[in-house]
Amino acid sequence: MRVTVSRKAHFNAAHRLYRKDWSFEKNDEIFGKCNNPNFHGHNYDLIVHVTGDIDKETGYVMDMKVLKDIIKLEVEDAFDHKNLNLEVPEFKDLNPTAENIVVVIYQKIKPKLDPSFDLEITLYETPRNFVSYSGK
Repeated sequence: MRVTVSRKAHFNAAHRLYRKDWSFEKNDEIFGKCNNPNFHGHNYDLIVHVTGDIDKETGYVMDMKVLKDIIKLEVEDAFDHKNLNLEVPEFKDLNPTAENIVVVIYQKIKPKLDPSFDLEITLYETPRNFVSYSGK
């Protein structure tokens, strides 16, 4: 029997949406105020969904303390109160859109889990704007 367990987390980060190979005018046209050269920030909410079989001995899909520790190490410690463009190596050459951030988070967490687990990440950039990624 496969069950999904979920853990919420939160981090604050600044970013600027732009492409280095475009002019300021083109970046401004495409990304608008998100192209602010002085950056802007978000209070990101994250939900990590892990789907797997219930262990017959423990009754768990996975120990939620283990999941909490993975999220803290791979996401919160790496992204919280950081400028994504300047301080997070994964975004050195990758525009830190919500879509790209959710994929990076997935790629950081997936290798830390049992390979039999399915993973889906939901990232809220604002209460109304959110993205999800499940590796497909």
